[in-house]
Amino acid sequence: MGTVKEAVEVDVPVHTAYNQWTQFEEFPNFMEGVEEVRQIDDRHNHWTTKIGGVRREFDTEIVDQFPDERITWRTIGGETEQKGTVSFLRVDETHTRVELVMVLEPGGAAETAADLTGTIDRRVKGDMRRFKDYVESRGAATGAWRGRITPGG
Repeated sequence: MGTVKEAVEVDVPVHTAYNQWTQFEEFPNFMEGVEEVRQIDDRHNHWTTKIGGVRREFDTEIVDQFPDERITWRTIGGETEQKGTVSFLRVDETHTRVELVMVLEPGGAAETAADLTGTIDRRVKGDMRRFKDYVESRGAATGAWRGRITPGG
């Protein structure tokens, strides 16, 4: 099992960075290998990815979400096991530090090789840089969901 950590400072206020991250269906615009994210309800998303020629579908569940602060999720079902948290830290009125920590259990030979060779770390670094470019180029989020989800709630 591997842990991936990456952070990026974005030149937008914390609410803009957070609001954009809640637009899960926009993830294919900045996440390499993510073909589609379909939001099922406030807690659940269905993902379709293609990484190293291997296509996977899986669901995620948000287990903790606090506006402008954090979103924590885990996979449910499927071959892919991961959990993670993205945190939003106010630097000042117009800058936010976005920190992502993910724990991944490779789901097959391709994912194991990607983990061992550092491909997953590089991909996450690239995704975070692309998120920065994506949110900064707009200056405003494409939408927002400001609800609160509590563990076990």
